[in-house]
Amino acid sequence: MFGLLVMGRSSFEEIALFRNDPLFRSSLGLKQVPAKATIRIYLGLIVRVLGDTILKAIREANTFLLSNAKITPVTTPSQSYIPVDVDVSTMDNSKSHKEGVSRTYMGTDGYAPIFSYIGAEGYMLDSELRPGSQHSQKGTPEFLERNLAQIEALKLRHPILFRLDGGNDAIDTIRTLNGKGCFFLIKRNLRKDNIDYWLDVATALGKATHPREGKTVYTGTITKAHPKAEPGMPELDVVFEVTLRTIDRNGNQFMLPDIEVETWWTNLYEEPGTVIALYHDHGTSEQYHSELKSDMGVERLPSGKMKVNALVLTLAMFAFNTLRFIGQHALALPGLLPVVLETRRKRIRKVIDDLILIGCKLVWHSRQRTLRIWENNPWLPVFKALHSAFQAL
Repeated sequence: MFGLLVMGRSSFEEIALFRNDPLFRSSLGLKQVPAKATIRIYLGLIVRVLGDTILKAIREANTFLLSNAKITPVTTPSQSYIPVDVDVSTMDNSKSHKEGVSRTYMGTDGYAPIFSYIGAEGYMLDSELRPGSQHSQKGTPEFLERNLAQIEALKLRHPILFRLDGGNDAIDTIRTLNGKGCFFLIKRNLRKDNIDYWLDVATALGKATHPREGKTVYTGTITKAHPKAEPGMPELDVVFEVTLRTIDRNGNQFMLPDIEVETWWTNLYEEPGTVIALYHDHGTSEQYHSELKSDMGVERLPSGKMKVNALVLTLAMFAFNTLRFIGQHALALPGLLPVVLETRRKRIRKVIDDLILIGCKLVWHSRQRTLRIWENNPWLPVFKALHSAFQAL
């Protein structure tokens, strides 16, 4: 299953493409490549016999891989942080009768798994399959506790910054993160907040900028208690950005001013503009979801059983990081790359196309196996360098 996932394939049926492939078989140390029915049966048997033990084993392997990866922080004028972006992303499994498939907040039938990504490269720290109708906050404190244990095993030098969307602004989330000595940045759900109240706060305490005529943006920080905080719990900083528009971008005057409010809970000691920029960078995690679901084809999960699909998703996380690991090491070889890439990460689809699905021929001669690759393949120098480097790990 792992061999299929790193090639961007996720259905059991696609194993038929490799049943007579000696390279696929020998590279994975298999005596024979099983049929689709065998994979389906044995994955079900594994989760039935081993339960969460197999998921824990894959997560431990994933943590070991991350411990050998370079995890790059994000940097502000005063500090560097290792970002951990936590987000729920729906998987469309409509027109199916799979266990756990239900109506998601996106209006489709499917699953609503939660993911966490670490570092500027976008390695996947953890994942958890959830029914489509499950609220994003349910189970999140426990998920964060597991994330914190995994991060502790990585022994990172820089402080950790968790970034979460408004669906996770519950007091339980803040209590979990605040008690562990890490930084957090959580979008506030405005709920029933009065917009005029925030405009009054902004005009009184905020710093005003004028990007264009008829548009004023106020940013600042106030201290405020969480509405669900217990008595005696300290107040938190709330960074706000209030946008007041009286003229649209085409020069048309509004009859009534347009007011837009965004606020965030945080314990960062940063300027409001820096905090807002750090949260906007959290949006990059949407690209990581796309790489998993589109580049690797992991959206319509293959089994009708939720526990088997949870196993496949956890295994896909390990495959995702393996491909990311290969791509980042390739970018560290600028002298060998056939094209100059002005990017800090290589997209998963390009890793699969350039370095996994590389054209080759497996030759048996004098009881030796030789992998022959066309000498004019532009990615051959990178492939050889990576192969040598990974052999030493």
